[in-house]
Amino acid sequence: MSFTAVFMKVPEGYVGFVEELPGANTQGKTLSEARRNLREAVCLVLEANKKLAEQEIADKSVIREKIEVPLS
Repeated sequence: MSFTAVFMKVPEGYVGFVEELPGANTQGKTLSEARRNLREAVCLVLEANKKLAEQEIADKSVIREKIEVPLS
């Protein structure tokens, strides 16, 4: 899975976010630190979204399947 990371230089270092994943934002004193932090933020957002979805469908009959989506 790949996403588009966007980083901006600010007086405190760098801020970053993922274009395709709202809520995946971070900052770091260095670009390297911001990159590491953004990877962690993506994992946390995906985990949180999965838990929310599981709670929403906990008592429902559902069909689960893998889906592949090409990102451009």
